[in-house]
Amino acid sequence: MSNAEARMNQAFKEILAGGLTRTVLSVILGFLVGAMFMIGSNKEFLEGLGYFFSRPQDSLGAAWTVVSDGYGALFRGSIYNAGAEDIVQAFRPLTETLRLGAPLIAAGLGIGLAFRVGLFNIGGTGQLIFGMIFATWVATRVELPIVLHTAVALIAGILGAMLLGALVGFLKARTGAHEVILTIMLNYIALYFFTFLMRDPMLLQEERATGNPKADPAAVTAQFPKLFGDEYSLHWGLVIALAAVIVYWWLMERSTIGYRLRMVGFNPDAAKTAGINVNRTYILAMALSAAFVGVAASNQALGTAIGVTPSSHANIGFDAITVALLGGSSAPGILLAGLLFGAFKAGAPAMQVIGVSPEVLGIVQGAIVLFIAAPPLIRAIFGLPKPQTTNALGAFRDRLFGKGGAK
Repeated sequence: MSNAEARMNQAFKEILAGGLTRTVLSVILGFLVGAMFMIGSNKEFLEGLGYFFSRPQDSLGAAWTVVSDGYGALFRGSIYNAGAEDIVQAFRPLTETLRLGAPLIAAGLGIGLAFRVGLFNIGGTGQLIFGMIFATWVATRVELPIVLHTAVALIAGILGAMLLGALVGFLKARTGAHEVILTIMLNYIALYFFTFLMRDPMLLQEERATGNPKADPAAVTAQFPKLFGDEYSLHWGLVIALAAVIVYWWLMERSTIGYRLRMVGFNPDAAKTAGINVNRTYILAMALSAAFVGVAASNQALGTAIGVTPSSHANIGFDAITVALLGGSSAPGILLAGLLFGAFKAGAPAMQVIGVSPEVLGIVQGAIVLFIAAPPLIRAIFGLPKPQTTNALGAFRDRLFGKGGAK
């Protein structure tokens, strides 16, 4: 391994081992950056700057109003709407946050798993699309009893995503091609292949479609049941995502396979010396990474009563990268990060209603990732001490030399 690669790997490990303090500070700074953009685009604030020194309260009041109204709308649209007519409407924003956060959690787990093996899985979108292809085909072209139909369609979505993920791992292991290039190109192939399938009535196109690329809705027997009745859109996709969190935690923290995956992520050369087949581990890691993305794919295909379209991936594959980074690739962290970004998606329309551009939340997300990916910047702003070792390297050291490590 060259010095440049070693430095890059060390920086990458430091990003993933951020710790709670740096994560919380990054989120706070992200919201502050969003507030600055809201203030800077507010007409009353800009007008008040013209006579700021004579009446500073005008500009400061306008700044406070636009920020409090904007983030207040975000809270009402994603957590609880105190002004709703009834209790059902009051808690609807929370259920929407949970519904929109579920696929982000599942996909974030997949991206996080790849990160912990030292792989950059940028192909979440393509893997999600392949999962939707398989899940949609089973949900619309196969007749099975209720429950069994849902289970088979869910497994099909996972297998479809795994197929594309395993292909990336195989090409990397056998040819040495970089997974970033492979996954980015496969994203385009998957998207256009999906569109092609939905333009042919013999394949996935909706029977009543008029040339538009759209699939039939999933059969009622294959759809995820609603958790709280027809009053809410929240369905069993959330339960499956939470189950995926538990599986991910056990896999990465308690299983032999997870130990091998983490060993390769810490140091591939040392893992190879210890007798681990690194190339085979890369294939397995990409397949498992895509399997979690496949859970998100099934969520998109089976969690709605309308047919999927080429845009049904909803950028979940790319948002999952942010979720995994913010969550530090840990199961609890990804769970919380997925819910946070689900709240952003749920609350954006409420912000738009009061005149705040929903793109502000995109700026907040981007700022959070920027601060997460720049540990020296956070340390410089808040005067934090430089860590002697990253959490990931410290865990590896403890496992090798004590503190409950492997004997």
